[in-house]
Amino acid sequence: MTHDMTGKTVVITGACGGVGGATARRFAAAGATLVLGDLDGVRLEELAGELAALTTVHAVVCDVSSVADVENLMSEAAEEGGGIDVLVNTAGLWVEGPSDTMTEADWDRVVDVNLKGTFFCCSRALPELKKTQGCIVNLSSDCGLVGTPETAIYTASKGGVSLLTKALALEAAGDLVRVNAVCPADIMTPMLQYQADTYGGGDPQAYFDRLLTSYPQGAKARFITPEEVAELIFYLASDAAAPITGANISIDFGTAAGYGYD
Repeated sequence: MTHDMTGKTVVITGACGGVGGATARRFAAAGATLVLGDLDGVRLEELAGELAALTTVHAVVCDVSSVADVENLMSEAAEEGGGIDVLVNTAGLWVEGPSDTMTEADWDRVVDVNLKGTFFCCSRALPELKKTQGCIVNLSSDCGLVGTPETAIYTASKGGVSLLTKALALEAAGDLVRVNAVCPADIMTPMLQYQADTYGGGDPQAYFDRLLTSYPQGAKARFITPEEVAELIFYLASDAAAPITGANISIDFGTAAGYGYD
């Protein structure tokens, strides 16, 4: 897609992650002004420097689990970017394991970023989005649509994002603000590598192989690329997607259609 985003200001959280970075590059290529938020200040400056050759970029260190940080991010976007046209929430964390081994710290860490962070980013961006009749794209998951074993905390957080998206879409519709979510399966990102390294029992490749066995493509299964997810996010933020709001759109090779989960 070649939609021109010149004159639009796009806020991206989790900008240094695999999907966040790919999304930033996609919007930069279309001429959007970027306001990038991430907790990692060093990597954030590196990404901003990379994209500065293409467009105007503002980098803001932000922990989305902190409402004060979120408010600062949106204030910077309104001041430096002249408003907010698009908010993309990609910041996220993963935890897995039997539910009876999970701790309060596991719950707080994941839910605070994935659900609380997404809500307050949307909440604090809405006043500016109403002025521009802009849009929000949240990053949910196939786990936000179906249950999967030993992912109760992550699934709860992403299930919350999926229904939050629907509720906010109805709330904001009268102001012509659209709110959608993309629901990917496994994406070949540093987070997926972290999952394999942390929970793979010392054999990351076996972990990857186990994930792919749930895909209906069988031996031909592969992971999604960050660029494929970014392209869907970009489409949902474009004028071509004007009729789409309140949607949770799967990009998962069919995993959430009900195949293979036990």
